[in-house]
Amino acid sequence: MAVLPAIEPLLMPPASVLAALAGLAGVGLLGAGLAPAAVGSRIDGVVVGLALGVGVPVAAVTSALIGTWLVGSALDGFDEGGRLAGLVLRRGVSGAVSLSPLIALASATWVVAVRRWAR
Repeated sequence: MAVLPAIEPLLMPPASVLAALAGLAGVGLLGAGLAPAAVGSRIDGVVVGLALGVGVPVAAVTSALIGTWLVGSALDGFDEGGRLAGLVLRRGVSGAVSLSPLIALASATWVVAVRRWAR
């Protein structure tokens, strides 16, 4: 028996904002972990850019997925948490694919900025 009405995380603006904020944690950790490698040679910079291009969508979706499952499970049980996490996973992956050119541009910009500020 559901205590709360069903939550659609990516259709409700406050829930979407919370999912995006949860995704920032994973992206921040990935960027911090790759920053020292970005200041090496140019080849290191290219490799870091590629790692960010692949890792940013994965980190963002994973962080949002974990946060959604925890909150959904706490509010309405593990079944609802799993259902919500499935929605976030499906829509997060399709959103990441549609934003891939922007992610590639942001990754390149991040590498250039880190290399410039490190000098």
